Amino acid sequence: MKKTITHSAAIAALMAAVPAQSAKVAKPTNFIVIHLDDMGYGDLTLTGATGYSTPNLDQMAQKGMFFSHYYSAQAVSSASRAGLLTGCYPNRVGFSGAIDHTAKMGISDQEETIAQVLKKRGYSTAAFGKWHVGCQTQFMPLHKGFDEFSGIPYSHDMCPFHPVTKNYYPALPLYEGDSVVATNPDINQFTTQFTERTVSYIRKHRSKPFFVYLAHPLPHVPLAVSDKFRGKSKQGLYGDVMMEIDWSIGQIMQTLRELKMEENTLVVFTSDNGPWFNYGNHAGSAGGLREGKGTTFEGGQRVPCLMYWKGVIPEGRVCSKLVSGIDILPTLAAIAQAPLPKNKIDGVNLIELMKGDMDANPRKSFLYYYRRNSLEAVSNGDWKLVFKHPGRTYEGFAPGKDGQPGGANENFMFEGALYDLRRDPGERYDVKDAYPEIVRELEKIAADAREDLGDDLTGNPGKNRREPGRVK
Repeated sequence: MKKTITHSAAIAALMAAVPAQSAKVAKPTNFIVIHLDDMGYGDLTLTGATGYSTPNLDQMAQKGMFFSHYYSAQAVSSASRAGLLTGCYPNRVGFSGAIDHTAKMGISDQEETIAQVLKKRGYSTAAFGKWHVGCQTQFMPLHKGFDEFSGIPYSHDMCPFHPVTKNYYPALPLYEGDSVVATNPDINQFTTQFTERTVSYIRKHRSKPFFVYLAHPLPHVPLAVSDKFRGKSKQGLYGDVMMEIDWSIGQIMQTLRELKMEENTLVVFTSDNGPWFNYGNHAGSAGGLREGKGTTFEGGQRVPCLMYWKGVIPEGRVCSKLVSGIDILPTLAAIAQAPLPKNKIDGVNLIELMKGDMDANPRKSFLYYYRRNSLEAVSNGDWKLVFKHPGRTYEGFAPGKDGQPGGANENFMFEGALYDLRRDPGERYDVKDAYPEIVRELEKIAADAREDLGDDLTGNPGKNRREPGRVK
């Protein structure tokens, strides 16, 4: 996709928006990207959550910007994370689904992560929490641009105590760098543990530019929470978990205030995909959007995104423009004046939107890919064209309870449809017969995508897909 804003123009525009005293100091911008796991669109107070509150995230929205039409790169963990870290649609770099301990692949050495891009500008980099884009040593964080890593290599349900496939997975490892320092750690401490590591890192590196990728393993099942929040909500364990995550954000924001770093630190908060509905009361809320995790309907990929950067991002703004996790890399690169990866990426620069220019429209379309390489839908932000495809549905099945999953149909045949997302974000009313001109417009986007990235549904291999890394 053609970049509409050059690096130099973006930086010039940014500096014009920064208060004079900040411009004089000319401090490099720090970056903190907080990436939750399976949090739905409706899981924050500001998006309708009940039974618990998220005051720190509410304040982040009040002091920053809420992106109401932010889409994860794909509706499942590994692919979503690969997209965010590389700025590419996951299928461009060979990712789909959620890989486990048996995977012999990861992000290729031919790709560049956010950390590798920022290292070119002298940034210190750290990843805390869940990785899940390759568990072999050559694909772990220290080999993908990060100076420090403390966390788990994949989802914490991939352990011997999995509720469905007991003893399929080995003991869950906890890593420090490339070394396993514990197995089957106390997951109740994860949110606090990775928050404290982040705060400590900020304090230690406050005198030079840094990038922290805090990928909280929760609220993915199995739910876990420390004693300080257990039983505190009126929404059971899920509410407790969200309250502790909100506390985590509060600790980070308080640290930035205390160290007077708010004017040179951008904080991004979002999720890898929507809620895993068949876990019932241990799952989140899609806020009325259709379906959830593992689907290309809105509930699977539209998730909350908050950004805060004092003095640059205007306070209390809501941006309803189309944006995605794949846009984070080029945006951070532009702010840091770092060169983009040598290979083609799909992300666009969001700086103009972040400054409050709601006439800007950097992302013209979004591609909803799933399974190995199936183009299941396309959107221009206002309209969404869904193609006939087999996929997951939770509808018609009783959800699970207290950590045990309910049912879902993994191969329901969805018919093609056109949805007006402005009036029907729940995707209930097919209007393709009334708007043939919109169908043609979106079909053109799909045709271009199939030539570029391919499409299993139509048998097109695509011209510009790249292989993932393989074990040497």
